[in-house]
Amino acid sequence: MLKKMLLPILIGIMAALYLFIIPAEPLALKIVFKLIPMLLIILYAFRQLPAKPAPAMRLIIIGLFFCMLGDGFIAVQFVAGLGAFLIGHVFYLTGFIKMSRMNKTRLATLLPIGLYSFIIGRQLIAALQTEGNDGLVIPVIAYMLVISLMALTAILTGNRWATAGSILFVISDSILSWNMFVSAIPYSDVLIMTTYYTSQFLIAHSLASLGKSVRHEEGKSMNM
Repeated sequence: MLKKMLLPILIGIMAALYLFIIPAEPLALKIVFKLIPMLLIILYAFRQLPAKPAPAMRLIIIGLFFCMLGDGFIAVQFVAGLGAFLIGHVFYLTGFIKMSRMNKTRLATLLPIGLYSFIIGRQLIAALQTEGNDGLVIPVIAYMLVISLMALTAILTGNRWATAGSILFVISDSILSWNMFVSAIPYSDVLIMTTYYTSQFLIAHSLASLGKSVRHEEGKSMNM
C-alpha cells in the first residue's frame, strides 16, 4: 500500500515545491518545475494501464502529454499554450467517448454544462472585446466548446474519477481565464494550479477503473 502511495506523494511534494518555493525568475527554472508534476502524473497514468490497454486509454495518455506541452507553452505564449491544451482535450474527449455508456441521467448533464459555458463564455468574450483582444475571441470560443465536450464525455463514461477530474479541469481553466481577462482573483495562481494538478491526477487515476470497465464490456460482448 505504501509503495503505491509513493508516486502520488511525490507528485504532491513537487506540485507544492513549484507553487510555494520556486521563485518566478528565472522563468526557465519555473517552467521546468511546473512540468515535473505533469511528468510524474504521466508516469502514474502509465502505471494504471492494464497489460493490454484499449486504444481509447492510450488517447488519454496522449492528452496528458499535450496538456503538459500546454503548461510550458502558455508561460511564454498564450495562444500556443491554448492550442496545445485544445489538442489535449480533443484526445481526452475522443478517448472518453469511446468508453462512454450513455443514459438519460448522464446526458442530462449537457444542460448545466452548456449553461455554465454560456455564462462564463459571454463574460469572457465581452471582456476580450472591451480590451481590444478580438483576435482571441474565436480561439477562446473553440477552446470552451472543446473543454465542455470533454467534461460531458468524461461524465458519460460513468467513471467518478474521470468525472471529478474533468470538472476540476473546467474550474481551473475558468479561474485562469476569468483572472486573466475579466477581473483579478485573490490567490489565483494557487487556485489554478492546485485544481489543475488535481484534475490531471484524477484523470490519470481513472485509467485503472476505466480499464476494468472496458474489459468487463468486452467480456459481455464475447459472451453474447
